[in-house]
Amino acid sequence: MGGLFGGGFVALTFGNALIVIFLGFVGGVLSGFTGSGGAFFMTPGMMNLGITGVVAVGSNVAHRLGNNLMGSLKHAKLGNVDKKLAIFLVVPALIAVRVAVWINGRLLHAGGGAEGEGGSAVSNLYISLVFVGVLTAVGIFILRDALRSRDAKEAEGPSMRAANFVAGLHLPPYVTFPVADVRVSLWLVVLVGLVVGYLDGTVAIGGFVGVPAMIYLFGVPTSVAPGTELFLAMFGGGLAALSYAYQGLVDLRLTFLLLLGSIVGVYVGTYGTKVVKEVLIRLVMGSVILLCVLSRALALPVYLRQMGVVRFAPHLDSWFNVGSTVMLFAAGLGGTGLILLLVVRARLAQRRLQSTLQVSDPGLES
Repeated sequence: MGGLFGGGFVALTFGNALIVIFLGFVGGVLSGFTGSGGAFFMTPGMMNLGITGVVAVGSNVAHRLGNNLMGSLKHAKLGNVDKKLAIFLVVPALIAVRVAVWINGRLLHAGGGAEGEGGSAVSNLYISLVFVGVLTAVGIFILRDALRSRDAKEAEGPSMRAANFVAGLHLPPYVTFPVADVRVSLWLVVLVGLVVGYLDGTVAIGGFVGVPAMIYLFGVPTSVAPGTELFLAMFGGGLAALSYAYQGLVDLRLTFLLLLGSIVGVYVGTYGTKVVKEVLIRLVMGSVILLCVLSRALALPVYLRQMGVVRFAPHLDSWFNVGSTVMLFAAGLGGTGLILLLVVRARLAQRRLQSTLQVSDPGLES
């Protein structure tokens, strides 16, 4: 795949460019609303356009660099970044990122390379399987925790059962992290760092494990975990982006189009977190993730046929791709539409409240 826009990159028409901007917008809304990256929507969306999975991952990782930097600086000003914890996580994460990028690169060129159907199919299948496996577990966990919080009618914060269980285990040595105000086994920190780095380098979704792991396993406050993850992602994501770019697997056209859409989307989603209950945020997040998982699962038969593992008529590929695309856009549009509806309703409620207060103010009536 020589050159910046080599033969392995998709032909980008005006229609495709608009779709990529839309993917960035929806991913930005979901990212700002849920506090995690929107790669679970943007990466499979680009793959449905015919973009090779590795290029979709590399371009997505590159587009996140600016968001990670600005988000980390914003959280740091608020005192919501535990830099010591991030440093302990970043060392194993960087090692795992390099391994993950190396694996993706090797699989891309297996059995025909980037221009051979088999090579792309092997890589796309690997990325899709990691995506489906990890996000199925994450989506179910988030959804179950949100439903448990709603049914219990108690505090809407995340469950601390796992953190309390881990704290009861004897796994020395331990490290104390002052900002997060937690004491965690070094082995657990290293394990989480490796997993986050591997997922960042493979499918650009390390934050989906990093943030929940810090909250549910380490007991880190929900205000500190996202900022610490963004600080970690600056380095892990930066190394992944550089590694993919060095191999010619970052399409800067896609990167800038995603960024163009996500800038607006993140603002909308972030505003939603101020007016929507936390338990509802987790319900939306878990539901959209699982719908995206189903969308990617529909694409698996296509890659298996291209590799010769299963046999069916090649023209059926288009049916699987259409089904995958429809499911993905239904998830994105449904999630984004619900968020926008909640934001509008909350905004209207605030205006009605302000109008009521103004009318009832004796000073205003006189």
